[in-house]
Amino acid sequence: MGRIISPVSPKTWEGLDQAKWLTFYKVSGLKIKGSGEINGRGWGWWNQSCRDHPRLEGCTSLAPTVSRFFDSPLLLITIVVLFNVSGEPQAMIFESCKTSSLSQVRLINSSQTHVLIRGTDGFIVDHVKITAPETSPNTDGIHISSASNIFIRNSIIGTGDDCVSIGDHTTNIHISHVKCGPGHGIRVFVPVQGFSTSKPGAYSSTGFIWSREFMQATIGSLGRSGNFVQVQNIRVNTVTFKGSTNGARIKTWQVGKGYVRGVMFENLFFNSVKNPIIIDQNYSNVRGACKELETGVQIRDVVYRNLWGTSSTEVAITLNCSRSVSCTGLLLQSIMLKSSITGKNVRSSCINAHGAAIGVVQPAPCF
Repeated sequence: MGRIISPVSPKTWEGLDQAKWLTFYKVSGLKIKGSGEINGRGWGWWNQSCRDHPRLEGCTSLAPTVSRFFDSPLLLITIVVLFNVSGEPQAMIFESCKTSSLSQVRLINSSQTHVLIRGTDGFIVDHVKITAPETSPNTDGIHISSASNIFIRNSIIGTGDDCVSIGDHTTNIHISHVKCGPGHGIRVFVPVQGFSTSKPGAYSSTGFIWSREFMQATIGSLGRSGNFVQVQNIRVNTVTFKGSTNGARIKTWQVGKGYVRGVMFENLFFNSVKNPIIIDQNYSNVRGACKELETGVQIRDVVYRNLWGTSSTEVAITLNCSRSVSCTGLLLQSIMLKSSITGKNVRSSCINAHGAAIGVVQPAPCF
């Protein structure tokens, strides 16, 4: 396998579906394997990012991926969502695929997310290397949404955003033997915002779609409606974080409903990480806009076992939970975190967090 490169200029994408570049839709048994490189050449997009250049006319907004399920005893409809607001191309999208894999491939410099796994059951990412500059905006390594039975292993990921982010309606996600950093760590994120439906559009010279079923894109929006979300059975084991913003992170919006449960972070090493262990149940993307609400996504049965290393900030363990839907069933076992600065101490911070500690836990738990 050689090199695949994207168009270098955002202007090349004018009039096309710029949220997609390499998309595989409703493919079963797909295997992508090789020693080649996929280069998103994203610097043109980064230089016009609304996040970093909010006053720039024609700046590019993030295209977040969210999903929503509707179900009843008589009907199950799954709507897999792409909310595109003049967003950057995502390098590889695997949508509604089954029993597929990506291995021994290098991905670099995507305009936004490098690998998006959405609406998929049974997917393996193995021996993959993903890199982008630490300053590149929204360049997640791998994002998972509305998916089950996903395995990410033996890989190296260092970007300007999350190494791996886990969205809503996900179950049985296994991450192991991964080196993470720089970036924002491994995140369980429950976004409950507006959504719009999307399916792969037409083939173009700048975008490739491999599909067994072609459908035209449709777009809609429901606003911040407080969706019901489900995230469970997440395993993160044997991961090294180096110089990342976060390590083991769970983040939810206040307006949501549903649950995050059955999460295990085990055998993790932190090297000068700002937030080695963090739960934020009161997340808002607007500074100062977060107020106490009566709703919230329930977080329970989360295990942190055999975690060690150094924190670059004073607060090494942050458990910031909701007053109305507190975190329960948290377990800290065999934790040894120290400051990366000689002579400094670290501490824990808890708000509405309930659980237990077993064995040596440093800094001391704050339950």
